[in-house]
Amino acid sequence: MQGKHLFEYAVIRVMPRVEREEFINVGVILYCAKQNFLQTAYTLNKDRLLAFSAAIDIQELEERMQLFQQICKGGKEGGSIGQLPMASRFRWLTSSCSTIVQTSPVHPGLCDDSRETLDRLLEQLVL
Repeated sequence: MQGKHLFEYAVIRVMPRVEREEFINVGVILYCAKQNFLQTAYTLNKDRLLAFSAAIDIQELEERMQLFQQICKGGKEGGSIGQLPMASRFRWLTSSCSTIVQTSPVHPGLCDDSRETLDRLLEQLVL
């Protein structure tokens, strides 16, 4: 029987006007060291985002979310951050910032399968 593995996750949020502190959850990033797993899953519901703020640039958001995925994947496509060890990439992606795309505080949990857990969190927290 396979044991549970410690994982950490954060919710990816779009906050079009940082000073108002209003946001929409659009994705989840999950890191599990024991399963050598760092991935993000997201969905950008254009109608919902534009109803929230007509000034949102959907193409720019898509580019930022793709950058999240590239950094998670690692390697040259993720730039200098993509070259860092997996744990460092997760910490960098979940660090505090004042930009339109932010993450929640990091939360821990236990899982058997990181991919299933990522999909479940996306369903519960975003969709």
